Amino acid sequence: MMNNKTPLLLAVVLLAGCGAGGDLSDLRDYIEETKRRPGKQIEPLPVFRPLPPFSYSAMTLRSPFERPVEELASVKGGKSVEPDLSRPKEYLENFSITNMLMVGTVEQQGTLWALIDTGPGSQRSVEPVTVGNYMGRNHGKIISASPTQIEVMEIVSDGDDGWVERPRIIKLQEKE
Repeated sequence: MMNNKTPLLLAVVLLAGCGAGGDLSDLRDYIEETKRRPGKQIEPLPVFRPLPPFSYSAMTLRSPFERPVEELASVKGGKSVEPDLSRPKEYLENFSITNMLMVGTVEQQGTLWALIDTGPGSQRSVEPVTVGNYMGRNHGKIISASPTQIEVMEIVSDGDDGWVERPRIIKLQEKE
């Protein structure tokens, strides 16, 4: 029962402090002094030149949001690429490759391992990867590794029921 009265008592005390009826003469003097000050000159608005009207004359041309016909034909005629959907997923395929950072390397028995920070989040960790491992949500396969960077080949949808390869490089992040 006491807990229900505490907020009410606090509100009454705070409101009582607002209406204390103290001396407000200094506040009134300040307001009068401010009203007596001369007003400043307001700068005139800038003059805007009207721009010449623009006539869009490309209505009959290809939409800028569609691929050119030549480029579309080269994509369709290129090599057939598809991700292997039957292979088991690796741990780093649960994370976005854009958030991953290369933070170091370790060489063990002649194999170079890159150390990858999975990026921000509750499951943040540093994981070792080498050539042949997969990472990222777009079927990214590590195709080469060096002490300063790893090269990943992602397989992404081309937006037209097909797949295309997209290379990506993750460079070693040096401390500043």
